[in-house]
Amino acid sequence: MSDRITSSLAQPLKPPSAARFAAYLGLFLLGAITGVAGSLVQAGWFPGGLLLALAGAAGLFLGGSRATRGRAGAVAPAAGWVITVIALTVGRPEGDFLFGAGSGSYLFLLGGMALAVICATVGAGGQPDAGSARLGK
Repeated sequence: MSDRITSSLAQPLKPPSAARFAAYLGLFLLGAITGVAGSLVQAGWFPGGLLLALAGAAGLFLGGSRATRGRAGAVAPAAGWVITVIALTVGRPEGDFLFGAGSGSYLFLLGGMALAVICATVGAGGQPDAGSARLGK
């Protein structure tokens, strides 16, 4: 059994297939959409909107990880979310901005990043194959 494990770890990494790449791209875009929607909702109904926005982001990150059965499934939407939220925090030369300087905005930004790390770490865990679950067989 240990020979099978070490031989699978010694395999070179294969590039993702076209379908998997499309799934990661779709998750990235969903992360960007979730970031925009969450940034609008979190300030509108504080504190319920903040909790709703963070729950939506966590659901997307964890769902992406479970759907693709890997950490990259959580990293792809998290990257789209982080890039979008960071881009929305930048003020424009005219003085327009989407986020206020309140605590809710910082909780949304930092809480979403923490959720992305947690979901990428925890969400990749899966059950072993049916053949390797029982050592006596």
